[in-house]
Amino acid sequence: MSKHPAATTPSARRRLPREQRTRQLLDVAWALISEEGTDQLTLARLAEAAGVTKPVAYDHFGTRNGLLAALYEDYDARQTVVFDAAVDAARATLPEKARVVATSYVECVLTQGQEISAVVAALGGSPELQAVRRRYQQAFIEKCQRILAPFAGPGGVTAAGMWAVLGAADTLSQAAADADISKAQACDELLQTLLAVVKRSA
Repeated sequence: MSKHPAATTPSARRRLPREQRTRQLLDVAWALISEEGTDQLTLARLAEAAGVTKPVAYDHFGTRNGLLAALYEDYDARQTVVFDAAVDAARATLPEKARVVATSYVECVLTQGQEISAVVAALGGSPELQAVRRRYQQAFIEKCQRILAPFAGPGGVTAAGMWAVLGAADTLSQAAADADISKAQACDELLQTLLAVVKRSA
């Protein structure tokens, strides 16, 4: 059973500030998922691979589901930074903003597609996952409504329309991650869905 290189680094053995230790543990957890899958990911295994005691891992995440939820949050936070930067840099036209939203979403999933899919599958219908996903789904919908508002009618893009977009985004991105369709096909189909939703609200 392989170990993440972080287990042998000085930072793994010395006392770190809590934020740095959390970052280290998350990085090691992602590496373990990539190398061994989620079935083997326990707080004890994480502590072993990170070169810390088990109480340290439990103190940071509480339970295995707590660790998995933290990984989901970590993924979403990092991809949000990439997404926001791309959208901010896009020209202020509907085709360009919609294209960047679609492309950025698909690329975010593909960046860590198999790992994040494994995390979601491992959490299943747990309350931890439901709470985290709901929070980020709402944030994404509200963000897209703000981005697309200048191109919609007085009422803006409806929440129902954005839920449809989000469902399409998740399904198309996963299909691309599974190689059922190409990245280009996923991006183009999501773009067309976004444009159709905005046009219906005009």
